[in-house]
Amino acid sequence: MEAEHVVPAHTPERASTKTKTKSKKNVKLYAPIFLMMLPGLIYLAINNYLPMFGLIIAFKNIDYAQGLLGSPWAGFANFKFLFKTSDAYIITRNTLLYNGGFIALTLVCSVAVALLLNEIRVKWMSRVYQSVILLPFLISMVIVGYLVFAFLGNEQGFVNNSVLPKLGMEPISWYMEPKYWPYLLTLVQIWKSVGFTCIIYLASIIGIDPEYYEAATLDGANKWQQIRTITLPLILPTIIIMTLLSVGRIFYSDFGLFYQVPMNSGMLYDTTNVIDTYVFRGLLQNGDIGMSSAAGFYQSVVGFALVMAANWSVKRFSKDNALF
Repeated sequence: MEAEHVVPAHTPERASTKTKTKSKKNVKLYAPIFLMMLPGLIYLAINNYLPMFGLIIAFKNIDYAQGLLGSPWAGFANFKFLFKTSDAYIITRNTLLYNGGFIALTLVCSVAVALLLNEIRVKWMSRVYQSVILLPFLISMVIVGYLVFAFLGNEQGFVNNSVLPKLGMEPISWYMEPKYWPYLLTLVQIWKSVGFTCIIYLASIIGIDPEYYEAATLDGANKWQQIRTITLPLILPTIIIMTLLSVGRIFYSDFGLFYQVPMNSGMLYDTTNVIDTYVFRGLLQNGDIGMSSAAGFYQSVVGFALVMAANWSVKRFSKDNALF
């Protein structure tokens, strides 16, 4: 009788069999999770990655008769047209200055509001305040534009009819005076965005171990000292992440804020015209889809470069607080 062939315990065949068995078990174990991920991945691919094929529009002179692929290549002509216009400096300046101011002021206001909300000890009151503060973030910018108009309208506006007369001042044609709008747009932006970002910072503050504050209180630290030495350092990673994400979109603007709120008033273009509104108006007037695509491509590339540069700067000082 022939001796049975026994596979040694540590042979490659036995190891390969164990690996296959383990892989099958892992597939069965995680299959429901993969199925749950599938709709999100399909949506991400269709909504975020498939449209990237359209980047070639920025480098083509689109001829609708020949189609997208058949249209002649234009090289960087669309980019030259965008940045050689007389308005290139104005729209770039406005975009950078507005967004830079929004990032700094929103950060300060959001952290301050989060600290105040954290001091409310009655739970139902805290929830009410959070809901009220978050409400502007949920309002459409179209509605916000009409709310601002209700305050600043020349004839029926609340400010011109109720506030300024009591102060002994003449009515102001708000939609004809560009000098007021940098402040008005900043105020509207902060009012609308602080509610969302302060909730994020509040969640980080709530996650801090209360024992830190108890120890600081025993050491005689007042409230400001506790905020400066405990709260702010511990929520610094959240602040850095939120700031990096904001820096990545510094060349993007809230279209509704700069188009709808000033009611597209031509007298305000010098102070309200940004890259997004300029491209939109150019697309409507000239139908130049190549220039519009070039502007979007430029914004994406510059935003990516700024995120990488900001993250590199953070990593030099603190690797733990870097985004990646």
